[in-house]
Amino acid sequence: MATISMSVTWSASPLTSPKLRRVNRYSRMAFASGNKESPCLGVKVTEGLGNLPKVVLTSPGSEAELYLFGACITSWKVGNKDLLFVRPDAVFNGQKPISGGIPHCFPQFGPGQIQQHGFARNVDWSLVNSENVEGNPVITVELKDGPYSRSMWDYSFQALYKVTLDEKTLSTEFRVTNTDQKPFSFTTALHTYFRGSIGSVSVRGLKGCKTLNKHPDPKNPVEGNEERDVVTFPGFVDCVYLESPNELQLDNGLGDTISIKNTNWSDAVLWNPHLTMEACYKDFVCVENAKIGQVELEPNQSWTAVQHLSIP
Repeated sequence: MATISMSVTWSASPLTSPKLRRVNRYSRMAFASGNKESPCLGVKVTEGLGNLPKVVLTSPGSEAELYLFGACITSWKVGNKDLLFVRPDAVFNGQKPISGGIPHCFPQFGPGQIQQHGFARNVDWSLVNSENVEGNPVITVELKDGPYSRSMWDYSFQALYKVTLDEKTLSTEFRVTNTDQKPFSFTTALHTYFRGSIGSVSVRGLKGCKTLNKHPDPKNPVEGNEERDVVTFPGFVDCVYLESPNELQLDNGLGDTISIKNTNWSDAVLWNPHLTMEACYKDFVCVENAKIGQVELEPNQSWTAVQHLSIP
């Protein structure tokens, strides 16, 4: 096993001027490119859209891309087919979250006391470790509190996001540690966009779950129970499934069946905006692992959740 420990940081936040952010990014990009890349590991730091730094993971038969802005995985290719979806209105300017792929919702899922879905998807993370385990690339990125996060959520924390790629599986481990001297609580989710043909998309494994249907009024979800063996998307869908099973099966309508396994992501969310996003709603579906109830952490405590996406 080969390991590289690194700390490649683009430390700009949305409060930093675009000019300064560009200077910081290019100087650190040169450092990363000159000293930290190792093609044999299947990990490469390079420049993505909008000059944003991204990490490319390559394994035999597969490839994934993660932007350090938001720690957002924007691509997961098996063979030549990308199983994730990035919306055509997505922007890569470091000023707003990347719309698509696997964005983070932390420390708040949905609306609430701070900005929609929290701040983790709207700041730069640091690449802190890269290794190769049995021929598979593994990276870890890190987010810590700073002036921007503390302006809305005044706690000290560390979030680590470990990504592993092999031939047919993309695995992530999300670990949050309370580094403060007082307890805090949070909610979180991985807002995964899968490429699909919405008229043929279906999800199995949710029968019997308690539901919170956020359509038509997201502020007053209707409680119910899922009675269907197979959930389809005939129109607008925005529904939370509480205490969902640790594996769901997604048929993306394009010939792929994707297994979505998890550990400690207690809930699931299905979303498709239908005509409210007319330009692209037919081309994707969101199947999200989530923690809807509050996670409460005392000082020095951690919470970890794992997701495995795989195809046969």
